[in-house]
Amino acid sequence: MEADLFTAAAEERQEKEPAGSPLAARMRPRTLDEVVGQRHLLKPGSPLRRLVGEGGRGPAGPSSVILWGPPGTGKTTLAHVVSRATDQRFVELSAISAGVKEVRAVIDGARRAAGGFGKETVLFLDEIHRFSKAQQDSLLPAVENRWVTLIAATTENPYFSVISPLLSRSLLLTLEPLTDDDVRGLVRRALADERGLGGTLTLPEESEEHILRVAGGDARRALTVLEAAAGASLDKGDDDITLTTLEETVDRAAVKYDRDGDQHYDVASALIKSIRGSDVDAALHYLARMIEAGEDPRFIARRLMISASEDIGVADPNALPIAVAAAQAVAMIGFPEAALTLSHATIALALAPKSNSATTAIGEALADVRKGFAGPVPPHLRDGHYQGAKKLGHAKGYVYPHDQADGIAAQQYAPDALKDREYYTPTRHGAEARYADAVEWTRKHLGRKRS
Repeated sequence: MEADLFTAAAEERQEKEPAGSPLAARMRPRTLDEVVGQRHLLKPGSPLRRLVGEGGRGPAGPSSVILWGPPGTGKTTLAHVVSRATDQRFVELSAISAGVKEVRAVIDGARRAAGGFGKETVLFLDEIHRFSKAQQDSLLPAVENRWVTLIAATTENPYFSVISPLLSRSLLLTLEPLTDDDVRGLVRRALADERGLGGTLTLPEESEEHILRVAGGDARRALTVLEAAAGASLDKGDDDITLTTLEETVDRAAVKYDRDGDQHYDVASALIKSIRGSDVDAALHYLARMIEAGEDPRFIARRLMISASEDIGVADPNALPIAVAAAQAVAMIGFPEAALTLSHATIALALAPKSNSATTAIGEALADVRKGFAGPVPPHLRDGHYQGAKKLGHAKGYVYPHDQADGIAAQQYAPDALKDREYYTPTRHGAEARYADAVEWTRKHLGRKRS
């Protein structure tokens, strides 16, 4: 890894005084075999194995890769393992602080190293989703011509945050969230290893379980919590990291939600699907996650308004007014009080009878229109108010429904191509049972033939 004088000095000091580094840094794996989890990415012949030179390259060089996964799953760790194991020149940049100038400098250096010393360059770019389109464009020639082998890391869905040309020139490797067993193994290794706590403290089972719960599958967070609790325990003179000490050190679980990334959409989707499934408790859980993560209450309210029509509809005609009122209320009051309004609306929608008949009805009607099933409006329904309309036969023969005893005028309303088409199929859930009776009666009195 290339470094300036001050970076090199800092790294040398960390080598001599490892205790001065964070526990997560000290316990960073040194080889691919020490990596916890992600076994699907570490099989023989995998892109990462080839990057560190295992198995040789032959005529086919290593591929550029994009590592996509939640925080704490090992993206940066894998890159650092490659940096230690590879015989190639390794350069690290962060999209938080680097720009096009820095990228071009790396590319120029890579071309010089390849031409002058026959040395290939691996570029690790962290947080690539923070690069703009123009900044990502600057990488294309280097990746395409293999002046550099790119390892890019992102917590965001790359299909949304990485430009298509760069995706097509790289292999997308998806990191899975770590399991509790993965994190448990890492915590136990840190307790025993000389690079970690060196066996100075023990961790009771209940304390270990609390760390796993707080970590939420994030290895870095697990080690950070362990280190903080270990420090507190040593200050107290304890031999064990007790549950009490852990609870004093970390007072809440990690919120696995990123309001600017794909988890934003995943949790919102889970909220709506829980409402659709009438699981009020699950719906409240996902609502709480969104609130705790600082989600915009107006976004949540908009999703509830959509749900009210998409999944409830006329089964409970009050659902939409409740959702609209909630949206108006949260726009006026904001958090923290808006949490009460959103809870009110979420409970009402989750427990309302469900019907997607409005959704399917307009979907089928739109499909027919897009297929060209439209046709002219029947003459008797056309506007007959303007001058000359009568000469054209507009409105001639129109029967005014209010003049009929039952309020129904048996005449053709739809175009000829669709005169017997039925889009609305009501359920008998909740208030829609009344609509089901009404539509059956009106279709009969209109003389409609079943489609």
